[in-house]
Amino acid sequence: MNVLIVHAHPEPASFTSALSQVAAEHFRSLGASVEISDLYAMGFDPVASARDFSERADANYLVYALEQRHAAKNGALHPDIQAEIDKITRCDLLVLSFPVYWYAMPAILKGWIDRVFISGLFYGGRRIFDQGGMRGKRALVCATLGGRERMFSAEGIHDDLRDVFRPLLKGTLGYTGFDVLEPFFAYHVPYLDDAVRGAILAQWRQLLADIEAQPLLEMPLTGDYDSHFETRIR
Repeated sequence: MNVLIVHAHPEPASFTSALSQVAAEHFRSLGASVEISDLYAMGFDPVASARDFSERADANYLVYALEQRHAAKNGALHPDIQAEIDKITRCDLLVLSFPVYWYAMPAILKGWIDRVFISGLFYGGRRIFDQGGMRGKRALVCATLGGRERMFSAEGIHDDLRDVFRPLLKGTLGYTGFDVLEPFFAYHVPYLDDAVRGAILAQWRQLLADIEAQPLLEMPLTGDYDSHFETRIR
């Protein structure tokens, strides 16, 4: 198995980083090939711009998605984008590791997706969800946050994190064809003692050990909709 871990935390000694390291160690212990894109350590540029293309289909007006398609066909993508695409192409499992900032992923990770999940290769036309470019690959989100778990429940003040991260879980990973595993969330992390943190790491190791049995999030099937994806037909 080939695993790509995309890690987005600025502190190497953070608990989020520890979760990422545990994942890398686990899969390597099984003989898997593991690549890590540590976005902060790499100084990854999260800003999508015309600089991403060494050649343009239209030099006068930037339509980013169309230029992605043109550049991919003509070998004109910025090298840092192409390098990340190559890693995803090689992987069977993509793991995203990050802290929750304002109900979302860090900007550097969002920018990684914006620049790397290119139109034409990852998605396009009817090539979405079960027909998406990344079908046959799996994706797993591992995120940390400061709030308590019950705050993100039916009784709590916040929404369920699976709903909060719907744009990532469904609108990005599922949309591009990944089989999306149930996410792993570590709650209240800054306020936990070492014993509780150790217990969370143990839970994470157990999930990774049982990854083949982990449930997948339900995604739409394109065949259930009309040709415009506007009406469900079955």
